[in-house]
Amino acid sequence: MLRGRSRLPVLAQISGPAEGARAWSLRRSDFVALEKALPRLADRRVVLVAGEGEAPPVAAIALAAAAAASGRRTILVECDLANPRLAAHIGLAAAPGLHEYLRWEAEPADVLQTVALGGSAASGAADPLACVCAGRPASKTETLLGLQSFAHMVGKLRSAYELVVLLGASPTDEPSSLLAAARHADAVVAALPASSRGGRDDRAVRGALKGLPLPALGAIELARG
Repeated sequence: MLRGRSRLPVLAQISGPAEGARAWSLRRSDFVALEKALPRLADRRVVLVAGEGEAPPVAAIALAAAAAASGRRTILVECDLANPRLAAHIGLAAAPGLHEYLRWEAEPADVLQTVALGGSAASGAADPLACVCAGRPASKTETLLGLQSFAHMVGKLRSAYELVVLLGASPTDEPSSLLAAARHADAVVAALPASSRGGRDDRAVRGALKGLPLPALGAIELARG
């Protein structure tokens, strides 16, 4: 749990995609910044990324991409079932996804999608980045994430991949859903707009993360412009 200092250390500050571009259109400088943060995740197999607004999906994509680019076998799983955004950001099929898998409407092979990493920043990647999108929007998401099928899935991914990045729900709008995902993670990384540092939104996210039963490694800040 978060104890002691209220301010999270900044693991990396990234610029994110250009205005109007998909989150996958990351700059090389973003990969460089995150490469320096990856050692903090060396002994963490499953990492939850949480925050408010557009910062979490961009930060989760960037973190997963940087890990894959460094040669670490990585999968990104969207657990924000109430507000799916990953497919639109990366350009993948929205469904079937985690929602359908948890309802026994899809098999693992149906929900697994891959994105090939390109550019010089990805020269160390041995495998494409694997992704599981949320699927169609769901209600009562904490119930779905509380199913044994979700625990079983994360356990399988923990064995198959060197890093599992879980994109969590809003800690203020969907705290029960975030907590359900957090129970299967080893640590949490906050995703915050750089402009919110020290502000009300920043304090709200930090306060919400204090209730999660896992340590906070720090924050990835998303800067614009």
